[in-house]
Amino acid sequence: MFNRFLERLRTLDFIAPLFFRLFLFMVFWEAGLNKFIGFESTVYWFDVYLNMPFPYLMAFLATAVELVGSVLLLIGLGTSFVAIALIITMLVAIFAVHIQHGFLAIAAADSYWFGTFEGAERLKGFLSWLENAYPERHAYITELGTPVLLNNGFEFALIYLLMLISLLFSGGGKYISLDYYIHKKYIVKKTA
Repeated sequence: MFNRFLERLRTLDFIAPLFFRLFLFMVFWEAGLNKFIGFESTVYWFDVYLNMPFPYLMAFLATAVELVGSVLLLIGLGTSFVAIALIITMLVAIFAVHIQHGFLAIAAADSYWFGTFEGAERLKGFLSWLENAYPERHAYITELGTPVLLNNGFEFALIYLLMLISLLFSGGGKYISLDYYIHKKYIVKKTA
């Protein structure tokens, strides 16, 4: 009975790649669009803050890969190839931008996990100052929970990377990707 349940569940194996593709479309479209809209700032950031060689070319490639790649993920076309390009992009992002901030992308004042000490200390200092200087504002800000700080660690980038690695191996999935229909029409037909 359990095996029958698992067999029926496997008929829905296209859902995970679909959800990954939809989610990653939103992530990379937003990132690419921000780079495109502020392209000169992106080039400056690649040059001055990241010390990338050929900053104009690198900014252009990152922007193009994120914008074009996100659309291709959305429609499920060339999913494995797009995943490779975006995996490279995420590896560069992790090692050039995020790893120096530790693991956590968001840190609370009591976060001390994988190198978030500096962000946690800054937030703790701010909350202490706020409590002493403006107790009513401190109470208002903390009444719904402990505030957090964008720590800029590699946590989110690693999640995206793992999703892309999954898509690299699974492809776009069945039914709701162009890869599936192209494979079905051209590849399977030729081998039959």
